[in-house]
Amino acid sequence: MNYITIALAKGRLAKTTMKFFNEIGITCPEMEDPNSRKLIFTNEELKLKFFLSKPSDVPTYVDYGAADIGVVGRDTILEENRKLYEVLDLGIGKCRMCVAGPAEAAERLKHHELIRVATKYPVIAKDYFYNKKHQTVEIIKLHGSVELAPIVGLSEVIVDIVETGSTLRENGLQVLEEICDLSAKIVVNQVSMKMENERISRIIEDLKTVIGRAQ
Repeated sequence: MNYITIALAKGRLAKTTMKFFNEIGITCPEMEDPNSRKLIFTNEELKLKFFLSKPSDVPTYVDYGAADIGVVGRDTILEENRKLYEVLDLGIGKCRMCVAGPAEAAERLKHHELIRVATKYPVIAKDYFYNKKHQTVEIIKLHGSVELAPIVGLSEVIVDIVETGSTLRENGLQVLEEICDLSAKIVVNQVSMKMENERISRIIEDLKTVIGRAQ
């Protein structure tokens, strides 16, 4: 029997996902050792391998078949734009991708003016403005706090993840348009889904039961 390899986005999401896996009988004691220097963790009995990855790399590992299954936020899936099967919403890490800015920027959005948009998510921003709104914008990619951009005049608006909106309000900004809802998803490699359909489907179905109970 071949191993099924699972890529988890590092951090809180990986910990929560492993709790779900534990509930369906998929454990990996190796991962619980805080001093471990290992990169790949194995459950020999179930023929499963796990590894932790930077979230933005998870879709790439799954797309190329280095991982059969990946667990990552939908924001990353949309931004990386890989050929993957989205098979399950874990219902955790819920938030929204929004266009935000000062209140006066609402008019410029409404009239489809040429504006500058600062974001960590240029692919999502471009798709929204060009394909859905049919508005020409200049997209500026940033890596740090995008809320700063409209305050210092780098951009009129931003595209970013919004959870509570408190950071926006503290900086005199507000949600102007909603792009999409976000949460953590399970994605599967397209070839793996055919080759290991029975085993992967069983994992997904078992997880659905646990998630149903959690909600």
